Amino acid sequence: MRRRDFLGSGLALALCPRAWAGFDESQFEGAGRILAEAAEQGVVQSSALYVRQGSAVFSRTYGLARDTRAMFLLASISKTISIAAVMTLFDKGQFRLDDKVQRYIPEFKGEGRDRITMRQLMTHVSGLPDQLPENARLRASHAPLSEFVSAATKTPLLFEPGTRYSYSSMAILLATEVARRISGRSIADLADDTIYKPLRMTRSAMGLGAFELSDVVMNQVGKAAPESGAGDPSTKSWDWNSPYWRKLGAPWGAAHGSAEDVARFLHEFLHPTGKILRPETIRLMTGNQNPPGIRPRGLGFDLGQIGQTPHLSDATFGHTGSTGTICWADPSTDSIVVVLTTLPYRALTPHPRVLVANRVAGTLANR
Repeated sequence: MRRRDFLGSGLALALCPRAWAGFDESQFEGAGRILAEAAEQGVVQSSALYVRQGSAVFSRTYGLARDTRAMFLLASISKTISIAAVMTLFDKGQFRLDDKVQRYIPEFKGEGRDRITMRQLMTHVSGLPDQLPENARLRASHAPLSEFVSAATKTPLLFEPGTRYSYSSMAILLATEVARRISGRSIADLADDTIYKPLRMTRSAMGLGAFELSDVVMNQVGKAAPESGAGDPSTKSWDWNSPYWRKLGAPWGAAHGSAEDVARFLHEFLHPTGKILRPETIRLMTGNQNPPGIRPRGLGFDLGQIGQTPHLSDATFGHTGSTGTICWADPSTDSIVVVLTTLPYRALTPHPRVLVANRVAGTLANR
């Protein structure tokens, strides 16, 4: 097992001037040992742990991840980046949150679809399903995103829009399709110009972008999410490790990034600088946008106990991913945490991601 350390970098010091007294790297070594031992035992092939509080940083990689520049498949953490890119158009006044989606996608109509708003797409209350019934067929045929969009505009709704919460990757897809039609640019290009470049996220891309397969960490696919093939050998041409999926740039789950780049992204939402979005837009994204009685969600972000992690404040925002990833920022402790692994979340209970997240959250809460 190889292990790379990165502590107290100039990057970290530049990002946040506030220092919390008593930040001691040894406080997080125990969490790191969970990932180190998982690598030694062959349970988790590659992983990364990044913790920042104020200007102090703990950053490590484990297993086959060569160093802290290692790029992981982020899975649904991708949604937060995709929606941030979409919201740059909101900042320009090119759409409103309560605009009907049909205004931008005219064919999205009938059976209640014409009532769905942009806000509802971004907060998982649209009634759209998570994955399409024809998902496996589309991936097996190496369909472009346009075919997923076409199917998503016709797929039956699960419930009347705005009445329930139901996690929906297809809703995120349609939100990015609106952005594509407004801007004339793919979500990959839009994210690159409006998010990655301004924040200097040089080890990130929606899809592969300018990177090669050799630049990114491969995933373990046994017991992977059903929509990604679940490790069945017959799905090898379209599973998480396939060139097709890695290059597709699916806005709901195919972004790549290093732990440090994910932290850069979260830091902009924790301490806005205006580089990507107006501070008031960032507050919209990280505050609850759902009606009372429905699970709280921000725009693209989950809120509160991310991944059921204890010790986090209600103001916490972040996301999890089915590839075994989790990230959050908690304003109450001025902290950012990123845990990236290659072990599918459903492959093991408790997943090392959970053990590490719980331990780190408890340490930060008690400092």
